[in-house]
Amino acid sequence: MMERTMDELREQLAEFARRRDWEGYHSPKNLSMALIAEAAELVEHFQWLSQEQSYQLPAEKLEEVRMELADIQIYLIRIADRLGVDLLQAATDKMAINERRFPSKPD
Repeated sequence: MMERTMDELREQLAEFARRRDWEGYHSPKNLSMALIAEAAELVEHFQWLSQEQSYQLPAEKLEEVRMELADIQIYLIRIADRLGVDLLQAATDKMAINERRFPSKPD
C-alpha cells in the first residue's frame, strides 16, 4: 500500500477537480452540502443495527461503508483546501481543547 501525506491527497483531489473544470462548483457551500449528504449515506448503513451488529458488518457492507467514508474524507479535504484550513493542525488544536474540556478520569 502506498503511503501518502494529507498534502499529497489534497493536491491530487485539487488536480482532479481542475482537470474536470469543477472548481466553480467546489465552493465551500456546495462541498459542505455534498459532505452532509455523504454522511447521511453512511448513517443509512447503520440505521437499524444494534451496537454489536455495527461492529460485525459483512464484507460487502463493510466495503460500502469504506467507500462512504472515502467520499466524506474527500469532501472534507476539498472544503478545507478551498478555505485554506490545515486539517491536521485544526484536529490537533481541537484535541487540545477537548483535553481541557474533558479531562481524563483518574486511575
